[in-house]
Amino acid sequence: MSSLVGPDEDNPLGKPDVPEHVQQAVRTLIEWAGDDPEREGLRDTPKRVARAWLEYCQGYQHDPAVHLARVFEEVGGYDEVVLLKDIPFQSHCEHHMAPIQGKAAIAYLPRDHVVGISKLARVLHGYARRLQIQERLTAEVAQCIWDHLKPHGVAVVIEAQHGCMTARGVRTPGVGMITSRMMGTFLEDQRSRKEVLSLMGY
Repeated sequence: MSSLVGPDEDNPLGKPDVPEHVQQAVRTLIEWAGDDPEREGLRDTPKRVARAWLEYCQGYQHDPAVHLARVFEEVGGYDEVVLLKDIPFQSHCEHHMAPIQGKAAIAYLPRDHVVGISKLARVLHGYARRLQIQERLTAEVAQCIWDHLKPHGVAVVIEAQHGCMTARGVRTPGVGMITSRMMGTFLEDQRSRKEVLSLMGY
C-alpha cells in the first residue's frame, strides 16, 4: 500500500502518492480499451483510479475483528436475538473487479455479553472492502462474530447485485443473489433458524 504524503505544491491536499508503475498500469488499460491516456480528460485518471482502489480496498489494512474487542456485560439479563438488518455495503468481485452492491442482515444470540451495534456493520465493511466473492464474504463475517463474541448462535444473510453479471457478460440487471451462513443454535435448531430468518424478513 502507498503511504500518505504531506501537503506540498504538487499535492496540496496530501492525497496518497501513486507510484509511476501503478499509473502506467492504468494508462495501459485505457489504451487497450481504445482511448488515448494522454488526452486532457484522461491525463489525471491514472492517479484518480489508483487512489479510488486504495479506498475500495481499505479492508486489507486492518483486521475487522478489532471492532469486536470491546463488549458490554451489563445487559439486564437480555438473552434474545440481537439483529442488525438492511446494512448497505459495497464490495468488488475478485474475478472481474466489478462492483458488488447490496445489503446484509447480521444476527447473534448473546451468551453473556453484547457488542455495540455499529460494530457489526464495521465488521461487514472491513471484509467487504476487499476483493471478494459473496459466499466468502458471508462466511467471513459470520466466522468473525462467532470466534470473537462466542455467542450461542450467529446468522448472516447477504443480498447483492453483481456488476460482473448486470453490466457485462449476460447483462441481466435487477438480478439479486442471496447467501446465508448459520452457526450454533441457528444451525442446529430449526425453530431458532426460522425465527431469525423471519426477523430478517426472509
